[in-house]
Amino acid sequence: MRSLGIAADPGIIAPVRIICLPGAYHGSADFIAAGFDVKVRERELAIDLAFVDLDMHHLGDPRLRDQLHEEIVLPAREAGCNSLWLAGISLGGFVALDYAASQPGAWDGLCLLAPYLGNRMLTDEIARSVGLAAWAADAVAQRDDERRIWRFVQARHPGSRPIYLGYGHDDRFADAHRLLATGLPPQAVHAVPGGHDWRTWTILWENFLDSTFT
Repeated sequence: MRSLGIAADPGIIAPVRIICLPGAYHGSADFIAAGFDVKVRERELAIDLAFVDLDMHHLGDPRLRDQLHEEIVLPAREAGCNSLWLAGISLGGFVALDYAASQPGAWDGLCLLAPYLGNRMLTDEIARSVGLAAWAADAVAQRDDERRIWRFVQARHPGSRPIYLGYGHDDRFADAHRLLATGLPPQAVHAVPGGHDWRTWTILWENFLDSTFT
C-alpha cells in the first residue's frame, strides 16, 4: 500500500500520527495540493502525517482493511506512535469507519470529512426509524459492511474513542451526515457552507485540527 509520510520533525516519531485516506479518484498528491500538511505546520503541531493511496476494488474489501492494518497502522505503532488517528474523506471516510469497526482497539480517533455512508435505501431506512438510536440493526450488520458501520456508531457510549464529523451544508451526502451526527456528541460535529469539494474539506480539516489538538 503506497503512502506519503510527512514528519513534524524529521528523525523523530511524533506522539500523534494521522493516517489520511482519500476519496475515489484522489490520492496522496491531492492532500498536498490542498495544503493539509501546511495547516499542521502552521499550527506547530507535533503530528506526523501519512497520506495513503487506496486501491479500492469494492467497498468493505477485507484485503484493503488487512493492508491498511499490516502496512500502515502496525508499523506506526511499532515505530512508537502513541496516538493514531484515521482521517477519511468521502469514500476514504467509509474505509476509516469500516476499519474502525473491524479493528476497535487499533486506533485512537477518527476524523470523517464528508464521508460516504452507504446507499440511500439504507439511510432512508434509518431515518424512518426516527433516527439512529431507534434503528433496529439485526444480525445482518455483521455481514453487511454498510449496515455494520452504522451499527458501530449506534453502539458508541460516552467513553468511546472520539469521532469528528465535518461536512458542507450543500454536500450531496449531507442528509446522511446529519443522520450520523445524531449518534455523536454535538461538539464533535462541524457543518460549514460548501459542497463535496476540497475547498470545503480544507476548511473542515482546519476546524478538526483546532478543535482537537490546539
